[in-house]
Amino acid sequence: MSFLGSVWRWFVDPAHWQGADGIPTRIGEHLHLSAESLAVAAVIALPVGILLGHYGRFGGLAINISNAGRALPSFGILVVAFQVFGLGDLPVILALTALAIPPMVTNSYVALREVDPDIREAARGMGYRELAQVLRVELPLAVPLIMAGVRTSAVQVVATATLAAVIAGGGLGRYIIDGIATQQYVTTAAGAVLVALLALATDASLAGLQRMLVPRGVRLLNAPATARAATFKVA
Repeated sequence: MSFLGSVWRWFVDPAHWQGADGIPTRIGEHLHLSAESLAVAAVIALPVGILLGHYGRFGGLAINISNAGRALPSFGILVVAFQVFGLGDLPVILALTALAIPPMVTNSYVALREVDPDIREAARGMGYRELAQVLRVELPLAVPLIMAGVRTSAVQVVATATLAAVIAGGGLGRYIIDGIATQQYVTTAAGAVLVALLALATDASLAGLQRMLVPRGVRLLNAPATARAATFKVA
């Protein structure tokens, strides 16, 4: 019996699709941890990056702090948070939030700074106030790069959320950690496959959301010249 065949049989076993340790339950736990961490990170990081990018101040400091945050090991943050807060979701969410913030801050700052200055001046000339200028002019142009940061953070968070199992948390990491502990390497491999598939599905979902958020005119502006020509011809 090949190892890959054993992994396939693990997936088609009905016992692994029901109960507290079933795949749907573990995916739900994993998504809960990941979504909550991403939401907290977005509430913190996106306004900071957008504000700094709009005014063009302290950008170097923000990016340096973000880069330093990327250097912090998530496992180290998780261990420290576990020592302070004990068992539960909170230590995991803190560690994942710290992991998700840097790409969002960096990308949102750069996205706002890359908006054409002539477009900013035109918006001011048309009487747009600061908030209206950001919401109606700058953000639509910056969405692709901002969403690239969100997607990067999301994939990293989904992959790293497996560490929750180290401190007796839930999620797909249970298959990996428990499989290693009991030398059931088929279970470990199945857990790794599930995490990879969930990360790919998350990125694809956010790519679809990005396409919905980007105005059609901006999509055409960023498209290759041949694609733009074909679109206009059809229209």
